[in-house]
Amino acid sequence: MTRVKRGTIANKRRKNVLAQVKGYRFGRSTKERMAKDAIAHAGSYAFAHRRDKKSDKRRIWQIQINAAVRTLGTTYSKFMDALKKNSIEVDRKILADLAHTNPETFKRIVDKVS
Repeated sequence: MTRVKRGTIANKRRKNVLAQVKGYRFGRSTKERMAKDAIAHAGSYAFAHRRDKKSDKRRIWQIQINAAVRTLGTTYSKFMDALKKNSIEVDRKILADLAHTNPETFKRIVDKVS
């Protein structure tokens, strides 16, 4: 029987793994076993931090709204309470954007609820 060389698939897999960890530091970018471990950890961090990113954004919007309403003489909590009592359903993302890009419209909203 003729000899069958079986290295091509293993080389292809190794090459793909190492391509995924390009730019990683130390042995994680050159050694296959360390690279596989690094890929697994990176994937779990990416999954978790996609969730965290949403809460980070919301936190930033709250800070921006608070800064804007304080210049108009109220606080974030009082402003959000007044919005709910007046049944104005504008989310924090839009409010933060209005406070930044269109302050006169934001001021009219604040004046309407207070």
